[in-house]
Amino acid sequence: METKKLYPWRTIASFLLVLFSMPLGHALMIIMEKTMSEGAVHVAGFMLGLVGLVMVIIGVFVKGDTRQTLWGFIGGLLFWTGWVEFLFLYYARRYGVQPEIENGEIVTKPEYLIMPASFGMWVAIMVMYIFSTRNGCDFITWIQRKCFGKKQRTICAQPMTRHTSIVTFMEIIMMLWGLYLLLMFCYDKNFLGDHHPVTFLVGLGCFIGSLFMFKRQLHLASWGANIRMAIATVIVFWTPVEILGRINFFNEFWVEPEKYAWQMTAILLGFIALGVYLWFKGKKRKTKENQGN
Repeated sequence: METKKLYPWRTIASFLLVLFSMPLGHALMIIMEKTMSEGAVHVAGFMLGLVGLVMVIIGVFVKGDTRQTLWGFIGGLLFWTGWVEFLFLYYARRYGVQPEIENGEIVTKPEYLIMPASFGMWVAIMVMYIFSTRNGCDFITWIQRKCFGKKQRTICAQPMTRHTSIVTFMEIIMMLWGLYLLLMFCYDKNFLGDHHPVTFLVGLGCFIGSLFMFKRQLHLASWGANIRMAIATVIVFWTPVEILGRINFFNEFWVEPEKYAWQMTAILLGFIALGVYLWFKGKKRKTKENQGN
């Protein structure tokens, strides 16, 4: 529900909730790798992904747009960490994939080096979305409009069955996947390299794009829609953060959570506080709707 009125608090709260999840996800994976044995970390990663999948499915049956969004969001994060990143880690270790090393330091971990091999699968899913669905994604809608023109309504005649939890889940998976593929392409010296001008332009373009996305997000009245827009905004915004961290422009303290315990604790507490707040806001709104009926 987009209006001319601005909703700064809803936008900031939603943005911060998703933003805090980025360093927390990195830190969780690093802590598990450092504190668990190799066998235990893979079992834990599998269980993490399973919990995420169960949360997303539970979200289908939960009442309320905001709470369904939160189930899909948290579940999607756990699924990505457990069944995507940790599975890439497992097979990279199993088959002896070596990290990319520069000046004696690891600049790209093995699991991310093999991730570009999944490009075809990402494209296959995007083909399904572009040719078979009408949806609220501005990027996909823009592609449909440019490619199909007046035939857009004929080719993409109807939306898929809408479950907010599943929509949120697929949004975070496809966007994280797509932006990671973009970064890996940019970092690969066979194509560009992390110091290539095009790589910096990609980062700059994503930063500028995130500002426009944030501006649109300010007009979203619904908490659920605001959170879903924040997922896209933050993931695009995080791309230049990753690029700047890659070239050591600043210290990525979340990759060493044991050294920056109080910073990570503050982010975790902020994430929990915002999540609880948004959960009860969604519950309160649902109660008002029921009373109105």
